[in-house]
Amino acid sequence: MEIKVKGIYRHFKGDYYLVEDIAYHSETGEKMVVYRALYGDNKLWVRPYDMFVEAVIGKSQVHRFELQTIESVKNKH
Repeated sequence: MEIKVKGIYRHFKGDYYLVEDIAYHSETGEKMVVYRALYGDNKLWVRPYDMFVEAVIGKSQVHRFELQTIESVKNKH
């Protein structure tokens, strides 16, 4: 699964996040996802890439975070 930078993702528990960028751990080189909460104080978070895309068992969606398709209201009349 490839992460879309600037994409909006839904966490399996229901909240929404904006993926800001992909970063790499300076010591290990591990690939990380930098993402911002789209609620509350809009905290910035970082999580290992593999954990961000991992599957969750018995939940309402397949992956921990799933990309959302958000249509523009501009074209709806």
